[in-house]
Amino acid sequence: MTPLNAGAEPPPSMVERMTLIMDAFAGRAALLTLEDVARRTRLPRSTAHRILDQLVRLDWLEHTSSGYRLGRRALGLGGDGGHGRIREAAAPLLHELQLSSGLVVHLAVLDGADVRFLDKAGGPFARSVPSRVGGRAPARATALGRAILAWLEPERVEALIGDPGSLHQELHRVRQRRGLAFERGDCFPGITSVAAAIRGPEGPVAGISLAGDSRAPLERVAPLVRDAARQASRALFPEPEPLRHAARVPHRGRLPGPIDRLLTAGRGDRS
Repeated sequence: MTPLNAGAEPPPSMVERMTLIMDAFAGRAALLTLEDVARRTRLPRSTAHRILDQLVRLDWLEHTSSGYRLGRRALGLGGDGGHGRIREAAAPLLHELQLSSGLVVHLAVLDGADVRFLDKAGGPFARSVPSRVGGRAPARATALGRAILAWLEPERVEALIGDPGSLHQELHRVRQRRGLAFERGDCFPGITSVAAAIRGPEGPVAGISLAGDSRAPLERVAPLVRDAARQASRALFPEPEPLRHAARVPHRGRLPGPIDRLLTAGRGDRS
């Protein structure tokens, strides 16, 4: 007896279906809804939804309230989202920052509407700060999150946060403070924090913060945080040698790097 489906093409494998979905995203800025993906791939809506969920869990895609976009793996940032490289560049700076301030140091990245902690260092007080490596906190409620969000486009912030409310005003203040974000008990009661973003040519990639109790001298240590973030940015995104020589300007014996220029330009930003 001849099978009913004789001569018909076999259904695409899982790998082929995943490839179809990834190919549907024409560029790094593409934002597609579930219906868009199903239409472009000609896959059943339920199948497309199931595979999209798997791709989001594996960081190949990112899911926001507005749809799906390419995730960290798809953007070529490495199997761990490029976090190993970020941790390596920031590690000596975090150690020095903790020793010089005596406060708790955090390194975190933006993960959807949250920040995810990549590293934490501190003395005995560190146990009083309810954060942990691998843990999450709402980006809008943390200095780390605000420091990173301040350098994203407003539309991107709204896609991540949903209803930003007065957040845009706070992000504008962060830019006016040359990238410094403050938080006083908004996320963890009794804990204050100051943070600055580690930035690359295409935007923020992570953030560094110092945290302490209500007596912590945040204004005094804030320049240390900003300087550590700048140094991490330079370590991750070194300026080409010809460009450094072309941009040579006397300035306290050192050259202004790309992050210096970005931060200077940021003083005139408008939200």
